[in-house]
Amino acid sequence: MSTTSNNSKKIKQAIIAVSVVIPIAVAVLFTIKIEGVDLSFLPPVYASLNGLTAIGLIVAVTAIKKKNRTLHQRAIQVCLIFSILFLLLYVLYHMTSDSTPYGGSGALKYAYFILLISHILLSLVVIPIVLFSYLFAWQGDFERHKKWTRFAFPLWFYVAASGVLVYFMISPYY
Repeated sequence: MSTTSNNSKKIKQAIIAVSVVIPIAVAVLFTIKIEGVDLSFLPPVYASLNGLTAIGLIVAVTAIKKKNRTLHQRAIQVCLIFSILFLLLYVLYHMTSDSTPYGGSGALKYAYFILLISHILLSLVVIPIVLFSYLFAWQGDFERHKKWTRFAFPLWFYVAASGVLVYFMISPYY
């Protein structure tokens, strides 16, 4: 087996491992409570990171449609950084704060939970799809990259944008 295909196989295995480990680690970290640390300022910060990710994804798509590969690549890299920062801050907040119950009622309550559940489930699904899309572009396999981004972009955009909506819906109850 060539070194290139061996490295590619290792990277693909690492993507799968990360895609499994992240949700498990988040679930485990949610069981840990750190007392005496006030990170109550974080929800608007990590909601803003989600919003910036959504904007960055629009910039990336617009750039690639205009054949500006450099801007596209940089926008995606910034979106990845924002998403990683979001995840870190989100976990830190939940390790130091009790969950906030949604206080609304009626149709808004159902809309909130549908939005929240779809946001959470798709945030799990989007991890490997985004990472494989990025890998294919990095490897120069733009045909595969293009095929994968047909799923990656709308899923990632939905997760980022719905995260902002979830924040706005829950924020009155903090």
